[in-house]
Amino acid sequence: MDVSVVIPVYNEVDNVAPLHAALDGVLSGLGKPYEILFVDDGSTDGTSKELADLAGVDPHVKVVRFRGNFGQTAAMEAGLQYASGEAVVTIDGDLQNDPADIPMMLATLEEGYDLVHGWRKDRQDDLVLRKIPSWCANRLISWVTDVPIHDLGCTLKVMTRDVARELNLVGEMHRFIPILAAKRGAKCKEVVTNHRARIHGTSKYGISRVGRVLLDLLTVTYLTRFLVSPMKLFGAVGFACGATACLAGFTTIAMKLVGGVDMTGNPMLLLTALSILTGVQFLAIGLLGELITRIYFDARGLPAYAVRETFNLDDGDGPATLPVARAA
Repeated sequence: MDVSVVIPVYNEVDNVAPLHAALDGVLSGLGKPYEILFVDDGSTDGTSKELADLAGVDPHVKVVRFRGNFGQTAAMEAGLQYASGEAVVTIDGDLQNDPADIPMMLATLEEGYDLVHGWRKDRQDDLVLRKIPSWCANRLISWVTDVPIHDLGCTLKVMTRDVARELNLVGEMHRFIPILAAKRGAKCKEVVTNHRARIHGTSKYGISRVGRVLLDLLTVTYLTRFLVSPMKLFGAVGFACGATACLAGFTTIAMKLVGGVDMTGNPMLLLTALSILTGVQFLAIGLLGELITRIYFDARGLPAYAVRETFNLDDGDGPATLPVARAA
């Protein structure tokens, strides 16, 4: 299989057939083997039957049906793991992403990129409830993560299979795929894509998700900067608390010797004790984090590095990790 298209869907009964027709028209023109992989995230509106009917008449259609509603991130993770294509495309099931952009993005990927993600520059959504919050969130995330990006919310992406398999999506990390890939050394590029107004169904997202995005930003910042060595974060905070304790302690002693201030009623003494306890706790958290990190990588069999290609090595050489490109 050359191309896999992954589509997470939840209650999109009116969009499934038109999306399949549009994808089939575009993908059949590529002249490459392809599959259309729908992940049904526990739909209750007839989407499941519609997908089953499509799979019965089109062998290109494959369906993964969840037992319940586990969220878009879980559906995306399942689709990426089930996909068998060398190039993996992700697209929304609401018809707002344009399948006609896929050939252009595949051609861009073949220029040597590992991931190509869309930018809905002319976004067809509500200005106040969707576009302005999204613009603010994207600017904040780009600044915090130091990854220049205009539109993290665009589901339309094309990536190589090895990058897709390396992603570990939990919680609501699907929107941070370009950042997670970039921090693993993937070569990414953002391209302008077409965006269309929703015709059928209702959006599953609104202004209420802003808080969750901010919390996810904290998570992804930690995962991309301190996952391999959490002691760098917690140890630094612990040392800062220790320095505060020393400064407060010396101040307490000086106030006693010079001004005759009673130490037992001096708030600086309480600050000294509190800073010592807090510093010790952060150092302990850092040590536990280091231990958990090693267990995490050992359990998954995932190294703390990503190999792009090797030379003069056979498939059996080296650690048993995810496949990489091997040059002759």
